[in-house]
Amino acid sequence: MSLIERVGPLQKDDPTPLYLQLQKVLRDAVEGQLVKAEEAIPTERDLAEEFDVSRITVRKAIDGLVADGIVTRRRGAGTFVTRPRVEKSFSKLTSFSEDMVSRGRKPHSQWISKTAGAVTPEEALSLGLSPGSLVYRFHRIRYADDTSMALEYATIPAYCLPSVETVGASLYEALEAAGHLPVRALQRLRAVAFTAEQAEILGIEAGTPGLFIERRGFLADGRTAEFTQSFYRGDAYDVVAELNG
Repeated sequence: MSLIERVGPLQKDDPTPLYLQLQKVLRDAVEGQLVKAEEAIPTERDLAEEFDVSRITVRKAIDGLVADGIVTRRRGAGTFVTRPRVEKSFSKLTSFSEDMVSRGRKPHSQWISKTAGAVTPEEALSLGLSPGSLVYRFHRIRYADDTSMALEYATIPAYCLPSVETVGASLYEALEAAGHLPVRALQRLRAVAFTAEQAEILGIEAGTPGLFIERRGFLADGRTAEFTQSFYRGDAYDVVAELNG
């Protein structure tokens, strides 16, 4: 069944501009799950023919939905309904997995590397370690359901984990099991554009806006337990902070 058969035609005697009428039809179709997340909406040509409007009218209607984050254009593939954006709160220390589960998403990771080695100067400064200290490094792609969400680079002092292989699906679970779960953290963020290499790994276009979030987690005794740098997709993530006066 075509979209127009399910939602009805546009009202051409209505003073509301046709592109706004079509935009509302498409928005209602998405919200009513006539077109589900990650599914493609009909092409501009098909929508123009179905609703008897110009391609310019269709493009203008879709532009508004793209601006609102309801759909996204994928070069060479079409226009797809986006998944609901994930909100990351800065007011509570939680892991990526906890964030996803709390929002009804299924988290999982694809490991790129797990390695052990001597601390670098940058890591030593961030972790408060002496030169030559042993650290474990974890590089992975983070997913929510089947959608890539972030690239993560974590460095953990060797005193926090028995070995690099003790980390499975969740780094924080491994730290908790070892008795070295961070109790507080400092985070900073800035806007970035994904490089061609990063974009290829995540399956997005090079130059796509993203959020760089750097976290340093601390143990109760003040020692640093975690230095993590994450690159989150800007089209899938919102950062929320609660402020109290």
